[in-house]
Amino acid sequence: MIIPVILSGGSGTRLWPLSRALYPKQLLSLIGENTMLQDTVYRLASIEESGPIYCVCNESHRFLVAEQLHETCANIGEIILEPKGRNTAPAAAITAMVVTKKYPGALMLVLPADHVILDPLAFSAAVAAGKSAAEKGDLVTFGITPGAPETGYGYIRALVKSEMAVYPVVEFVEKPDRETAERYLASGDYFWNSGIFLFKAESYLLELEAYAPAMIVACREALERAVEDLDFLRLDAEAFSASPSDSIDYAVMEKTSRAALVPLNAGWNDVGAWSALWDVQERDEAGNIKKGDVLVHDVTNCYIHATSRLVTAVGLDDHIIVETADAVLVAPRGCVQDVKVLVEELKKRGRDEALTHQRVCRPWGTYETVDESDRFKVKRITVNPGAALSLQKHHHRAEHWIVVKGIALVTVEEKKITLNEDQSTYIPVGAFHRLENIGITPLELIEVQTGSYLGEDDIVRVDDRYGRQ
Repeated sequence: MIIPVILSGGSGTRLWPLSRALYPKQLLSLIGENTMLQDTVYRLASIEESGPIYCVCNESHRFLVAEQLHETCANIGEIILEPKGRNTAPAAAITAMVVTKKYPGALMLVLPADHVILDPLAFSAAVAAGKSAAEKGDLVTFGITPGAPETGYGYIRALVKSEMAVYPVVEFVEKPDRETAERYLASGDYFWNSGIFLFKAESYLLELEAYAPAMIVACREALERAVEDLDFLRLDAEAFSASPSDSIDYAVMEKTSRAALVPLNAGWNDVGAWSALWDVQERDEAGNIKKGDVLVHDVTNCYIHATSRLVTAVGLDDHIIVETADAVLVAPRGCVQDVKVLVEELKKRGRDEALTHQRVCRPWGTYETVDESDRFKVKRITVNPGAALSLQKHHHRAEHWIVVKGIALVTVEEKKITLNEDQSTYIPVGAFHRLENIGITPLELIEVQTGSYLGEDDIVRVDDRYGRQ
C-alpha cells in the first residue's frame, strides 16, 4: 500500500498579493478551477494501491484545508496540525510514526501541495517505477529532467545507467550559478530536485534516528501528547517546537547511503513565483496571459491577473500585474523573485495585507470589511447553511445586524429571535450573542460595528463548535 502524504505548510510569499500568510498559494485556484491542493489530491487517483490521504498543515489553515480535502476526497486518513513550522523532515516523521502503527510496511509518497504536474499519468508511472526500490528500503526521490540551465532550483547528481529505472544518488548540490547550471545540463547526470519522495515509513524513521535523533525524540513526544480535535490531530506545541527545523533533504537524503532517484518528466513546476505561472499556462498570440477583467493595448509577454476591478495596461512588455481588492503588484517578469522582500517589509510595518485578504475565511463562512473609520466598521458577512458563529461577547464594541438574504437565528443573552430578509437587531456592548444560519441557503447580512476599539482580538468565546479558543 502507498500512503500519500501531502505537505501543505507553505506560505507562498512570492505569489503575493494573491497568496497571503493566512490564505497561501496551495489553497488558491491559480491554474484551472481547482486549488493547487485539490489538484494534488486528484492526481493521486492514478496511483495504484493508494491508501488514505494524510495531510500536514499549518494550524491556522486547518479549516480551509479540511474543507478542500472533503470536497475532493472521501478517503482521508488524518489531518495533522503543525503548531509551528519546522520544515518538511519533522512533518514527514510525525506522519511516518502514525503510518507505522496503522499500516505496518506501507510506503509513504510525500509530496508538496503547491506543485504543478501537467501529466498525472507520467507521474503515476514514475511512482510505480520507484516502488520496488522503496520496498527494499531505499529512500527514493524524483528528479526532474532539466529543460534549461535553471539557477533557481537545487540539483541532484545521479549515477545514470540507461538499463536502470532507478538511479543511485551521488550527491545533492545547491542552486548553481548560470555557468555551472549549463554544465549540469550538458552532462545528463543532474536533475532538478522536486521535493517528492517515496519510502517505507519504517525506513525513513530508521535513517532519521541515525542522522537526526533529536528530531525523532521531539516528534515522538509531540505525537504522544497530541489530541484529537474534530477532523484534526493537534500536535503538542511545546514538544514539536523543540524539534530541529530541517528539510527531508538536509536531515536524511544528503547523508543516507540509501538515496535513489527516479527521473520524472511530467510537466512539473513548483510555481515559486509569478513568472512560473506565465511559463506553465497557455498564452495568447501576443504572449500574454490575462485573468479576470483585463483590457490591454500594445502589451506583450505579460501576466495580468485582476480579481475585483478592471485592470488596463498600455505599451508594456515582459511584466507581471496582479490586482486584489486591497493591493496591486507591478513588476518586470525577471524581478518577481524579489516580491518576498515586499512581504517582509509589510510584516515589519504590521500591515494586514501580508497576512490576509479583505475577504476573510472562517469555518462558518466569510466576512469582508467594506468601510471603516476610528469609531465604526462595516462588514459583509456570509454564513454557510447550518453553520454558526461562536457564542461570544465584546468589551469595546456594539453591533448592528441587518439581514440581506436568508434566515438567521440570533441569540442575545437569554433571548432568541429569528430574522428574515430586511430585518435587523442590535447587540449591546458586553452582551453574549451568537449568529446561526438555520436556512438551506447562505445567510448574508451587513454588520455595523461601533465603539472605542474595533480590533478582531476583542472577542471572548464561551462556546464554539469548531474548537477555537
